Amino acid sequence: MAVTYEGHVENGQIKLDENVKLPEKAKVYVVIPEASGTRTLRIMSPRFANPADAADFKKVVVECPEDA
Repeated sequence: MAVTYEGHVENGQIKLDENVKLPEKAKVYVVIPEASGTRTLRIMSPRFANPADAADFKKVVVECPEDA
């Protein structure tokens, strides 16, 4: 059975408007209605676990002859 609670974001954390106690590790879904304001999407850039691996992706520019 699914139950819906309304809440708000405060200091980057979701706070439920009602005094609700959820069980630890409960599965929850967050739905943000479009009408609630502007939608901000943050896409993080991937990072190498080992920054030295970036050298494997170094670009090399090769000029081709005009008749290629």
